[in-house]
Amino acid sequence: MPSPRTPRTRTAVLLTAAALTVATLTSCSDDDTPASVASKAASAYASATAEAGRALDEIKGGVNAKDAVRVGGVTTNADGRAEAEISAENTTDSKKSFAVQVDFKDDDGNLLDAAVVTVSDVAAGATGKATARSTRDLSGQVRAEVARAVRY
Repeated sequence: MPSPRTPRTRTAVLLTAAALTVATLTSCSDDDTPASVASKAASAYASATAEAGRALDEIKGGVNAKDAVRVGGVTTNADGRAEAEISAENTTDSKKSFAVQVDFKDDDGNLLDAAVVTVSDVAAGATGKATARSTRDLSGQVRAEVARAVRY
């Protein structure tokens, strides 16, 4: 029986797979026009989003908690990555953790990147915080939104 993956392990696997997919798709063609590169990147990020969804689906006993999660404004860290603070409110009577998929989008709503972050061990009636980071440098106006959240 395979060992169960922790949320942090799932996040690391997801981010690595997304980065490798983007690198592969944007480097394996003789057609390097801006439109073809953009199309390949969009396909890679759609794939990363699907993988994030699968990672959240693997959480046993989780419940939809999107309404309990808020995302702050997007800033850029010293490494050029987009960051957004995530707040998860635990309205239950016991300690819970949250897995949150954050989509980073441009002003037109186009998906630029996706990240899964874990807000661990939030006490009953408390709010926990974590920071979602993009997997690559993002330019222009970037906004973050909670695509999905699971409490477990």
